[in-house]
Amino acid sequence: MHRHHMPQFYYFNGIISAYYPIGISFCVFLINNSILAGYKYTMDYEIKHLGNKFKYVEEGDGEPLVLLHGLFGALSNFKDLVEHFRHSHKVIIPILPLYDLTLLETTVGGLARYVQKFIDAKGLHNFHLLGNSLGGHVGLVYALKHPEPIKTIILTGSSGLFENGMGETYPKRNDYEFMRKKTELTFYDPAIATKELVDEVYAIVNNRLKALKVIALAKSAIRHHLGDELKAIAAPTCLIWGKNDTITPPLVAEEFKKLIPNSELHWIDKCGHAPMMEVPHEFNRILEAFLAKHKG
Repeated sequence: MHRHHMPQFYYFNGIISAYYPIGISFCVFLINNSILAGYKYTMDYEIKHLGNKFKYVEEGDGEPLVLLHGLFGALSNFKDLVEHFRHSHKVIIPILPLYDLTLLETTVGGLARYVQKFIDAKGLHNFHLLGNSLGGHVGLVYALKHPEPIKTIILTGSSGLFENGMGETYPKRNDYEFMRKKTELTFYDPAIATKELVDEVYAIVNNRLKALKVIALAKSAIRHHLGDELKAIAAPTCLIWGKNDTITPPLVAEEFKKLIPNSELHWIDKCGHAPMMEVPHEFNRILEAFLAKHKG
């Protein structure tokens, strides 16, 4: 791969950003792989508050399992996972302030600092850290700077490494059919891309304020490209990947496996970029076995 001639593509839970180093263009497409924009649905769980800075969901008792979401739709994405693991773990989902930080702080590093402050405020230690897409990227940045309280790391469809030449793509904000097709690419089964989901994607893409924050995060993800520094991750790491993920494809999972020393890689067949949504029972089975190995 020649970095000076090929566009680099990074995906994080709803974002494909294409950055051309030779100066052709920088473009961002919002292709939401969750079903909600903002936090419209909360799985009937209480949104808790810690002071006036933090909002989060917390369910169950046991070893803490902290879930870091990507852009738009954390709670929907993790519904089946929360229902399964709240019987054996204290499941915690901090709601990341994707649109509430200043523009300067709307970065991967800014979100990692927010997570660090949340973890400190909650007094968490010896916890399992799970990140999906952008959440995986944020979790890795946090883990590299604050490894001590982390017991294990779980990544699924994580950004931070993805780099591939996919041809030139340009934004088509007002093209509903274009958005529908792009949304379908997120999943192995395109039927998961319901009209409701596409409507949400279309609305978010055409929201100017949200688009500005999305662009800021996309640029930050490009600048915060991870590589050999991942060799410093000491925590046992479980990679759970859709074998048919076309957004962060299998080669990305294999590269994470190569770079993170104490890691294991599990594939889920007939599954795209969102395993915990698409094949929740298999995802939970793999995760449960991994957590059982590192219990106590």
